[in-house]
Amino acid sequence: MGWNSSDIADQSGRTAVVTGANGGLGLMTAKRLAAKGAHVVMAVCNETKAHRAVDTILAEFPAASLELVALDLSSQASVKEAAEKILAAHGRLDLLVNNAGVMAISEARTVDGFEMQLGVNHLGHWTLTAMLMPALLRAPSSRIVTVTSTAHHMSPAIDVDNPHLHGRYKPWRAYGQAKLANFHFGLGLHRELTNAGAHTASLIAHPGLSDTGLQAASVEGSNGGTSQRFFQTMARHTGMPASSGALPQLRAATDPQAKSGEFYGPMFVNNGAPVRKPILRRFGMDRAITKLWEVSERETGVQFDLSAAAK
Repeated sequence: MGWNSSDIADQSGRTAVVTGANGGLGLMTAKRLAAKGAHVVMAVCNETKAHRAVDTILAEFPAASLELVALDLSSQASVKEAAEKILAAHGRLDLLVNNAGVMAISEARTVDGFEMQLGVNHLGHWTLTAMLMPALLRAPSSRIVTVTSTAHHMSPAIDVDNPHLHGRYKPWRAYGQAKLANFHFGLGLHRELTNAGAHTASLIAHPGLSDTGLQAASVEGSNGGTSQRFFQTMARHTGMPASSGALPQLRAATDPQAKSGEFYGPMFVNNGAPVRKPILRRFGMDRAITKLWEVSERETGVQFDLSAAAK
């Protein structure tokens, strides 16, 4: 059968932050962590969906320990406010799952002027992770799991001079760039943490083809684009349920044998039990990660200073 939710280790006494925990993969991740005893901070944008998600979890697991924090990843101000609230309530964090995202929508800009998919999927999580780092470093074996996609193969490295794709925007091009940014962020963070001698681990995961609300949102956000409708149909008929799609990130987050720098996904590319996947190191990947760091620091004004965070 392979690794499944029953294999999740006891999470009692641990505090986890899950972005986008009001639906789809994020909701399943929050539910499974709470079921194993973790206190789960559900960092979410839609308040109505968030309360519905809490009710859903409590209906199945009445003893679940849950906390809602408002988070709009398309606003750097909101990200910083959410991080400050989390830090004020929790001096130590054991787990951060950077799960939330948007997919293949029509061209749009965040309130900060970022291309929406890069802004939400990567730059929002960049700032959130940097700000939560002091609390993560205080935990003896904390983990950061960043969710990518097989779509990261669709894009070259980020263009330092045009990261927001001015004049070059296509929905899937932008999505591929954002998911490659997630991929490179997880690996780059592993490199930075290792160089700093930190005990915090950074891992990446992808859910394969999963039937979640992401496809419907993609269709709506692209005004019903043909390719978006195609993948929505594929997900409905051949995709895994969210309960299965969330397993790679849950394994990366909780498997005692999982190590920093590793990548988890379905056994058969987009379907199957969660397994450790090989990392295909494209020529120039280290340089691509360095470029991502340059762009992310420049656009957000937020740097990863692990020595300062440790203090």
